[in-house]
Amino acid sequence: MNPEYACWGGMWFFPVLMPIFILICFAIIVSLFTGRGFFWSSRQDNNRLPQHGTESALEILKKRYAKGEISKDEFERMKKDIS
Repeated sequence: MNPEYACWGGMWFFPVLMPIFILICFAIIVSLFTGRGFFWSSRQDNNRLPQHGTESALEILKKRYAKGEISKDEFERMKKDIS
């Protein structure tokens, strides 16, 4: 038996493929903890609340009026105060 062949034992692909396998496992673990999928799309992005400061005060006021949280008089008064 050739000593070179006995040393590798026909398992030459483990040193080559193991780093790739470790990187893939690491990417999957990171994607599970962060909620961002490397291999799939995350539906959580669609359900996120808006970041602070992205909506103007007038947009918030319009939404509150549309929901019925404030009356028309309050809406007009607050709208005047904002602008």
